[in-house]
Amino acid sequence: MKDRFDGVVEQLLDSGIFLEQAIEILEKGMIQGALERSKANQCAAARLLGIHRNTPQRKMVEYELNPGRGRAHRKPAARAGQVRKKKSVVA
Repeated sequence: MKDRFDGVVEQLLDSGIFLEQAIEILEKGMIQGALERSKANQCAAARLLGIHRNTPQRKMVEYELNPGRGRAHRKPAARAGQVRKKKSVVA
């Protein structure tokens, strides 16, 4: 395994890829692979990678990855139509 990884490092250096780009390539590939193995379950993917459960979501936004299903960003149904009341001040 180390020989294969050393070969990849040599290819990256020969291609003129900088360290920051190489890290991005590796992270994207590992996150995508973990998401595929876990059927887009971000917590399970994080466990596979040995990272915090919030990291895959943050990296997916950073690297513009799409796990196959989007997360709905909306208010909970109970609060969707409610208007906040102002507190009345009693003197």
